[in-house]
This record gives sequence, structure tokens and C-alpha cells, in this order.
Amino acid sequence: MNELLKHTEEKMDKTLNALDREYKSVRAGRANVSVLDRITIDYYGVPTPIQQMAAVSTPEARTLVIQPWDASMLKEIEKAILTSDIGINPQNDGKLIRLNFPPLTEERRKDIVKDVKKTAEDAKVAIRNLRRDSLDKLKALKKDNSITEDDESSGEKKIQNLTDKFCKEIDNLCSIKEKEIMEI
Repeated sequence: MNELLKHTEEKMDKTLNALDREYKSVRAGRANVSVLDRITIDYYGVPTPIQQMAAVSTPEARTLVIQPWDASMLKEIEKAILTSDIGINPQNDGKLIRLNFPPLTEERRKDIVKDVKKTAEDAKVAIRNLRRDSLDKLKALKKDNSITEDDESSGEKKIQNLTDKFCKEIDNLCSIKEKEIMEI
């Protein structure tokens, strides 16, 4: 039973980490290096993240500068950014690429917050599905007489406590991201 609880907590933690990574890639009106996390470039036959082939910095609040270590990759990086879903046109000056993040309108901020809340709700659904699966496994253990009724009851409470804990953490992440987006 302890193994089941540990396994459930690990999966719930992975769900929370995935949500956190997703939120870091959400564009909130200011330059954030993590918007580039999902963009990879074919570098000598290997898909490589931009951060591993260029210096990425934020000289100003709304500007991201990408300076590749291999100047021949400048066009490839520019092409990858254009085909990505970040919605910003790169400016290539021959040595580096600038990404200027335009200020978000109030309407766009509200749309992003809706998406953030939807993503949080999806993560909660995933947590609840993990709870359901764990409870099913717990019932199967009871049915096989591997655990007692008291162990089953105790396990159910522990699984519910894990579920509540992770749902609360999801709500906290969501409210932090919402404040960040609505901040002008």
C-alpha cells in the first residue's frame, strides 16, 4: 500500500511540474526566456533547444535577445521562431535576433487568463483521475485480501489528502500566473 501511495504522489507531482512548465511558457506581456523552451532547431541532425546553442538574455523588460554561438545558425533559429506558436516576429540584424514583446491589451490578458484557468482545471482533472485509479487499485488489494479494511480506509484518506494537497497547489500556481498576467 505504501508503494501505491508513493507511486500516486510521484504521478501527481509530475502533473504539477508539467503545469508549472506550461505556465512558464505562457507569454504574459514581458520578455521571458522560457517562451523559447519548446522551440528546437535541427543542429547537425539533432533537435536542439535554442538555449543550448545561443546566449539568450533580456536587456529590457519587453525584449529578448538571442545571440547564437554559431553564426551560421541565425537563419535556422529565426525560421524556428517564425514557425512556432509564440506569435512574435523575430528581428534579425545579422549577428543576433531580437524579440520585442508588445504590451498585451486588456482583452488579450483576459483571454490568456481563461486559458490559464482551463489548463489548471485540466491538471486538476488529471489529479482526480490519478486518485480514481489509485482507489481502484486499493479496492483490488482489499478484494485480494492483501490489505485489511482498516488499511483500505486509511489508504483512501491518504489518497484524498494527496489529491487535496495537489489541487490546492494547482490553485496557487494558477492565481500567481493570473496576477502576473493581469499586472500591467
